[in-house]
Amino acid sequence: MIKPFPRFTSSRALLVLLLALSPASASAGSCPEDCSEPPPARSPINIYGQTTPDHLSPATIGALPRVYVPNRSSNSVSVIDPATLKEVDRFPVGRKPQHVVPSWDLKTLWVANNASGTSKGSVTPIDPKTARPGHEIPVDDPYNMYFMPDGSAAVIVDEAYQRLDLRDPQTMALKSAIPTPTCPGINHADFSADNAYAIFTCEYGDGGLLKVDLKNQKVLGHLALSKMGMPQDIRLSPDGKVFYVADMMNDGVFLIDGDSFSEIGFVATGIGTHGFVVSRDGTKLYVSNRGSHKMEQGRAKGPGSVTVIDFATRSVVAQWPIPGGGSPDMGNVSADGRQLWLSGRFDSEVYMIDTNSGAVTKIPVGVEPHGLTVWPQPGRYSQGHTGNMR
Repeated sequence: MIKPFPRFTSSRALLVLLLALSPASASAGSCPEDCSEPPPARSPINIYGQTTPDHLSPATIGALPRVYVPNRSSNSVSVIDPATLKEVDRFPVGRKPQHVVPSWDLKTLWVANNASGTSKGSVTPIDPKTARPGHEIPVDDPYNMYFMPDGSAAVIVDEAYQRLDLRDPQTMALKSAIPTPTCPGINHADFSADNAYAIFTCEYGDGGLLKVDLKNQKVLGHLALSKMGMPQDIRLSPDGKVFYVADMMNDGVFLIDGDSFSEIGFVATGIGTHGFVVSRDGTKLYVSNRGSHKMEQGRAKGPGSVTVIDFATRSVVAQWPIPGGGSPDMGNVSADGRQLWLSGRFDSEVYMIDTNSGAVTKIPVGVEPHGLTVWPQPGRYSQGHTGNMR
């Protein structure tokens, strides 16, 4: 006997049953247009969400709290105790140390000695548990160092030879190289939020930027900026939408849409805009203005300053001059975010800046300090440079 079709008290009930019986609806997995509950909203991206003070990795357990300062013209590294604000050690390294770079696995700090103008480049490992150096490893022109997002290779920024060298992250044995002939003075970098590409700054020639697919070892394009200058550091906004590019000749920051690889804005900051540090809570960008347009041999006690940019509004919210003049360059923030540390490139000193008040403490170090790092820092892994953490 065939059962009669059930009766329905409303057309809505019939619609619901028909949709449930429909194969297309079953596979769609979505509500009808009049469904009372909207689909769940996606959580906003925050690429710095794992770099807050409560995210110190187990890999950093036992690391001494120290600030490591490469003194480019002294061929040494100064070690500062951030609790006493005193230099507690200084040891020799290779020729012309440029940056102290935390390794991808957070277990080693690498001093990049690029030996400017010679073929004697090297990297020096530092054990962060003892704050002492190991044996140098010869490496061609390691001006800067980054890491593949999966940690499979160190990316040596070979500025003099205009190429990127992919090396074993422990032994530094060369694995492959990516020529970058359209990027004279290839310099600093940051990665897209999905790690699909990296953007490098081109310091010399006509300036500009280079977009690179590191996984497939392929250059994707070159972007000339609207004002020819000297691009330096580069960092991505927390939402992954905008790359900030410091330009030392244009005294400000270019804003770049990385996906379309196009310029979308500019923020004026100060004389000799050079380096970036992201605040520990990921809401602000500290911009170091070196007070000079000269790459080397700038004058001491120049009009150096730090500009604070709010990521949400892309606008300047504070300006901190260096009392008595100075030349703030590269650095990072402490694990708790209360101290901003920057090298004073032309003043043989380091600046510790209170991130609440902007008050500055000066600490003497070697000659021409450059890319210092603060250790330990929170994060799952290091992308390189002076501690670009994700």
